[in-house]
Amino acid sequence: MSPSSASPLPRSPDARFWNKIAVKYSKQPVRDPNAFERKIAITRSLMRPSDRVLDVGCGTGSLAIRLAPFAEQVVGLDFSAEMVRIAREKTITLHAPNVSFKIGTLDQEAPFEPLSFDGITAYSLLHLVKDRRHTLAQIYALLRPGGFFVSSTACLASSWIPFGGLLVAMRLLGQAPQTVELFSARTLLAEIEAAGFVDVQTPDVGASSEVAFIVARKPIQ
Repeated sequence: MSPSSASPLPRSPDARFWNKIAVKYSKQPVRDPNAFERKIAITRSLMRPSDRVLDVGCGTGSLAIRLAPFAEQVVGLDFSAEMVRIAREKTITLHAPNVSFKIGTLDQEAPFEPLSFDGITAYSLLHLVKDRRHTLAQIYALLRPGGFFVSSTACLASSWIPFGGLLVAMRLLGQAPQTVELFSARTLLAEIEAAGFVDVQTPDVGASSEVAFIVARKPIQ
């Protein structure tokens, strides 16, 4: 898919939702800044200056740009054209020449060749995809042997908050996308291992119990 700013807007209801709120989203502060900084520190510790890193579900590019000084190249991928537009503007304002952004998803065929990346991040993404197993398989295929995968995911199934009913109401009010999957951290860990990842860990970053921060690797052989 072309990375140009003239790329057509995705037509799915979820893409329209994120396009609509992109500007407001870009101005919101990080919900848990201390945990976010710890996540970034752990992610950076896995990176080498020669690495090519993909940030899937990059949103407005904040994470990709923060990681840029620690890699040779960082690529952000998001299906919201408005999110990508804002992210591209940030690379100019914040002088991040080794960061680029593409409009696209991993829902079907990935817009990259297999074995293209040394590391892949997916912050606040896996609960927003319709087929996690397919997405994890795509991530696995895109990683080079020994490459790292870092995810931070809202795992809402075990929460005392009745998110199922709450999401229905929020969708009716236009405050939530159509796709929000409810599952536990245990389920997600099992799916990541089933996708073939090894050294699967859950570092304590001080985040809410509803957020699973997971670090894993693709086997070298």
